[in-house]
Amino acid sequence: MTLFMAEKTSKKPKNKEVKKAAPAKGTAIRKKGADGHTGADEYGAGQITVLEGLEPVRRRPGMYIGSTGPEGLHHLIWEVVDNSIDEAMAGHCNTITITLEKSGGVSVDDDGRGIPVDTHKQFGKSALELVMTKLHAGGKFGAGGYKVSGGLHGVGVSVVNALSTHVRAEVKRDGQLWVQEYKRGIPQGKVKAIKAIRGTGTKITFNPDSSIFQTLEFNWDTMIAHLRQQAYLTAGVTMCIYDRRSKELEKDYTFHFEGGVKSYVWHLNHQKDVRHPNIFYVRKERDDVGEVEIAFQYTDDYKENAYAFANNIYNPEGGMHVVGFRTALTRVLNSYARKSNILKEKDDNITGDDSREGLTSVISIRLKEPQFEGQTKAKLGNPEARTAVEAVLAEELEIFLEENPKDAQAIIEKCVIAARARLAARAARDTILRKGMLEGLTLPGKLADCSTRDSSRSELFLVEGDSAGGSAKQGRDRETQAILPLRGKILNVERARLDKILTNNEIKSLIIALGTNIGDQFNIEGLRYERIVIMTDADVDGAHIRTLLLTLFYRYFQELILQGHLFIAQPPLYRLQKGKEFHYAFSDEERDRFIASMTGDSKSVSKVKKEIEQVETEGGEQEGGEIKTSTGISIQRYKGLGEMNPEQLWETTMDPEKRVMKLVTIEDATRADQVFDVLMGSEVEPRKRFIQTHAKNVKNLDI
Repeated sequence: MTLFMAEKTSKKPKNKEVKKAAPAKGTAIRKKGADGHTGADEYGAGQITVLEGLEPVRRRPGMYIGSTGPEGLHHLIWEVVDNSIDEAMAGHCNTITITLEKSGGVSVDDDGRGIPVDTHKQFGKSALELVMTKLHAGGKFGAGGYKVSGGLHGVGVSVVNALSTHVRAEVKRDGQLWVQEYKRGIPQGKVKAIKAIRGTGTKITFNPDSSIFQTLEFNWDTMIAHLRQQAYLTAGVTMCIYDRRSKELEKDYTFHFEGGVKSYVWHLNHQKDVRHPNIFYVRKERDDVGEVEIAFQYTDDYKENAYAFANNIYNPEGGMHVVGFRTALTRVLNSYARKSNILKEKDDNITGDDSREGLTSVISIRLKEPQFEGQTKAKLGNPEARTAVEAVLAEELEIFLEENPKDAQAIIEKCVIAARARLAARAARDTILRKGMLEGLTLPGKLADCSTRDSSRSELFLVEGDSAGGSAKQGRDRETQAILPLRGKILNVERARLDKILTNNEIKSLIIALGTNIGDQFNIEGLRYERIVIMTDADVDGAHIRTLLLTLFYRYFQELILQGHLFIAQPPLYRLQKGKEFHYAFSDEERDRFIASMTGDSKSVSKVKKEIEQVETEGGEQEGGEIKTSTGISIQRYKGLGEMNPEQLWETTMDPEKRVMKLVTIEDATRADQVFDVLMGSEVEPRKRFIQTHAKNVKNLDI
């Protein structure tokens, strides 16, 4: 999963007295009657507004696609592609082609049956027009359209139509090419057959509306990650993705996986050390649900990587199919371990957590009537999904273990080792994190806590080193800001189990300060601070410490990221002064703009840059990294937070009224997981390839 950091300024609310303004002359003052209602502008039938057609979508797009930001923009593609995938799951589509067009639009073309174009008896319109212009119109509600479908609510393509300036629908069916065009959801004529043609299929081309979306820039990597996943989940379908926005940057990708989710598990684990060579895989039809498909393999990791899908829709919060999988897995492994005498009579059973350490699993289930909790479909609620998955896995896993004794031995050994580590971690945690500590009775000695006990107003700064910690402690707002200095680089948790992690003093101090506990006892309700801010130096060591902390939070405190509690401070890189005028610059580009404005001459920028390079090469900086230029501007380069005095650190980086912080978010869990594996894992080769691939994109590298 890729880690994204969106800029966000966190401001402290101002306590201002609000005075009620007197009404302007001629303004009617409504008085409440005994029933509490106003006498003027009575609320009646005349105030009821009825939105026709697709107008509700344009008024409240977030209700249908989640947001009008990048996520919502890409959701338009997913909605159209879902229709093509439904055709593929029904066995009528082999190839889906997605193209980013030069015009800025997107086309999705499939070789399915084609949307019906004949006249619908009830509405007297072409079925194509109904599908494109009416919410909840489609082949997913009645019998005979689709046995299973991802687009459960049937609003997909009509929503895309409503939120686009122009849409063109082309259908190959009945030996003809049928076409209809729309502007902001309104048909620009009837469905017409324009020429004879062979084959069948549907092509939808749309241009998102700039008045609706914050950006119209589609992210290629986001598209590739999502569509690759869909290709894995739909075995046998060919997914072609083309980028034709620029001739110089044309890109092509084609995905085709005959192995289904088994291929997906191989992809997820291909850069990891696996415990057993054979991937467990089963795919079975079930009368009570539809189809169950499961694949898993154990690695040497200490965490579980589980991916659950219902009708190709990712369920990040799991659901009944995941419950069934976990129940069967733990029961069968314990049974086999006892039967093969790996677990003795005196030994405790393997727990669910033990059986899932290092497990990479993909659970895909297809149901006729999926029941999701919430519009986001994050969790599957069908009870029959649990029964089906539990039965299929229990039966097939027993056979797999019997037929693959070496794999079985490796799996059970992994679980037993995990159980021993769990007991060791529990003992360490009980010793270190006693109840009193988590209630604040014994907070770390080096923590300079804030005075408020209102966690919604407080924030914790994680600062690199005692020098920066000293400046931060002196410059902070003592009422709401706490400072925890960290000495040196914390343990890389990507390569350690929890029992070892809990022996690291810096991590122990952080866990106690947060108040949430860790591991299976993590409880976000105990969080003592609304914002946790990573504040490190703007150099290589600072970046490394920041990465180590992000790894810790991603692996063991992910809920803090998901709920928007983790931030990265943005200290300035430069301070520029000429006479009494001074500015802070947060980038080289901003520094150059200030130089031009302070001198009144844009040509002076090149001159100053040459002087800076010469001074840095010859080591002619004054104490504190200050350089005096011929333009009269003194430039100070901050290489560490400790170089700023408390007042400077406050006004540039900690003052809620002025600072800029980056909110740490997780946009794609799978991609972020892979990035952390590459950058922080034990394998050197993948990290080397990553550095070689991205080296040219690095700016301002300190060596």
